[in-house]
Amino acid sequence: MRLLLTLPFILFAAMFLTACGEDEYVFPNLVTEMTCLKTNSEGIGTEIVTDDGTVWHLQEGNRPDSLTADSTYRAISRFAPISETEAEVYSFLKVIAPLPKPEREYESTRTDPVSLQSIWRSGDYLNMVLQVLVKDQEHDLSFIETALRTNETNRKQTLMLTLYHDRKGDVEGFYQKFYLSVPLWHYKGILNKGDTIVFQLNTYKEGVIQRTFTY
Repeated sequence: MRLLLTLPFILFAAMFLTACGEDEYVFPNLVTEMTCLKTNSEGIGTEIVTDDGTVWHLQEGNRPDSLTADSTYRAISRFAPISETEAEVYSFLKVIAPLPKPEREYESTRTDPVSLQSIWRSGDYLNMVLQVLVKDQEHDLSFIETALRTNETNRKQTLMLTLYHDRKGDVEGFYQKFYLSVPLWHYKGILNKGDTIVFQLNTYKEGVIQRTFTY
């Protein structure tokens, strides 16, 4: 199965309007989570999988289409469960989720600053929300694998990752929010339970900071 790294845009969002004199619409209990959206052979999104492994089959007639066939998209999904296994989806928002590349594969390791809003581990992903000062240029965001070290005493490993950010000379105009996920499943068979992941990034206010997680 081919992995697609991002959704190109918000796929769709349902909107509800009420008019004077009509019965008030009751909104469903919506769930918003980081998910993997899977498509079938016709490029239609048929299910979402949350980071705890729960599979939600998308209700027919309310599925995103015109996507790449037999693929997986990383996305923030907004949906309402309508049974134990089926959900009605309302919107998807793209998540940047490229595989980390070794430092040697980059011509230069750009680490232009960002603002870290939040970062957390869930399932096979390390997720983060960044605020980036932008104006009118497309920024390049990805992940650098800077080192994989082994402690000679206890044989525990430490994976060092760094945020790659090239603002392409953009002016620092206004903040735009970006959602990113590091696909930790890429390290299955390499990292073991109890190993350490250190994620480093350059920030506007604090300079270079790092956050540590247990694999």
